[in-house]
Amino acid sequence: MLFIVVISQMGVQTSAFIAVIGAAGLAIGLSLQGSLANFAGGVLILLFKPFRVGDYISSSSGVDGTVRLIDIFNTKLVTSQNQLVIIPNGELSNSNITNYTELGSRRTWFDISVSYSTNLKLAKSVLMRAVENNPYAFKDPVPEVVVTSLNDNSINLSVRVSATNADFWKMHEQLLIECKFALESAGIEVALPQTALFLKK
Repeated sequence: MLFIVVISQMGVQTSAFIAVIGAAGLAIGLSLQGSLANFAGGVLILLFKPFRVGDYISSSSGVDGTVRLIDIFNTKLVTSQNQLVIIPNGELSNSNITNYTELGSRRTWFDISVSYSTNLKLAKSVLMRAVENNPYAFKDPVPEVVVTSLNDNSINLSVRVSATNADFWKMHEQLLIECKFALESAGIEVALPQTALFLKK
């Protein structure tokens, strides 16, 4: 700007210089658009801290993993399959992010389908005993076994239990095994997908 002002005072026409500088600025801005967006996203992530190194997160773009490093331009995640994923901060800052470890505990939430002939009160008590015998399950918040839906061929029971972040997956796997075994031991049928066929002669 100082150069243009000086040469304009010397009587030189500056319209060509202004046009060239404007075109160059536009070209540079377009070429750096992605990098600037990633830089701005990195600043927002470092400033507002929606997640930190060591947190397990997932984004609406379909990527999930443990945060390994937060750079100014990108964030590095390690997936459950031990794969390193590098996500541009611009994309990550504009995504919906679920932080599974921020609150210090996680709550499993899975459904088990039983047949319509099942005594639901018995099924709930059997599943609750399996939950209470799990060494990783929290007593507070209180575990729940609730009826969630009446489907065409089955009834859904939802098992909801909390555990620490470190013990979550161990608890989740054990509960799946123990709940299935408890229902089978009580003679309760776990419903399978069914299709009714009516044959007309």
